[in-house]
Amino acid sequence: MDTSHTEVFPLKSLSRKQRRVLGTLIEKGITTPEQYPLTLKATVTGCNQKNNREPVSNYEEDAVYQVLDELREMGLVAFIQTETGRTERYRHYCRQKLSISEPQLAILTELLLRGRQQLGELRTRASRMCAIDSQDELKTQLKGLLDRQWIRANGPLDRRGVEVDHNLYAPGENHEPLAQLADELPVPAITNKVESVSPSVGGHSVSDKSGSQPVPAAVATNSAIHRLEESHEEMKSRLSALEAQVSALKDALDDLRRQLGA
Repeated sequence: MDTSHTEVFPLKSLSRKQRRVLGTLIEKGITTPEQYPLTLKATVTGCNQKNNREPVSNYEEDAVYQVLDELREMGLVAFIQTETGRTERYRHYCRQKLSISEPQLAILTELLLRGRQQLGELRTRASRMCAIDSQDELKTQLKGLLDRQWIRANGPLDRRGVEVDHNLYAPGENHEPLAQLADELPVPAITNKVESVSPSVGGHSVSDKSGSQPVPAAVATNSAIHRLEESHEEMKSRLSALEAQVSALKDALDDLRRQLGA
């Protein structure tokens, strides 16, 4: 996809409902193209599904219709009349409005639907919509989104355990900030002082020129704790990736059931 043209829509902030509705339209347009554009009922169902949504919502049709109208006024969504003219359908125009690659669109969609994630789970989930073959490719795509300030991270992308999130929260919206990485937290200096003993020579006190010397305490223990924290973060990342794979399989199964009319 050519991403050389200038961005038309200044994507800066979206409300919680706008993010969920827009993310649903993008996701379903890729994963279930035969059902896309979506009806209002299908859009509501997609917004409120339990798989690959965080948090799970319970939006009513009237609320979703209002959000669709808001996104239409912003130029991100269009109402499509079917050939039969009986049911209005809805599609997004993110590809047309934004200079964005397919992997970046999939990554941004996952962040809109689930919020902050570690890189391993994000790659697994985004790969449902667009193949991302390696962590290096993921980081390349993320850098492009970071440069445009559409996402944020709590540390360098090469850091183990780093989390990313979209950066499209509405002004004043209450949301949980990204966690600070363990070794970036301020650690108070812990030292033990070895008091010098001043020997007496000829009835006069002789001071040790070195005085009290601060000696770092528990250096080995701190190092071991750091290694344990790194191991813990790695296990968390692997577990999250497995959970994302299970979620992707559930989504695929649900889509298959809908296609079969189950």
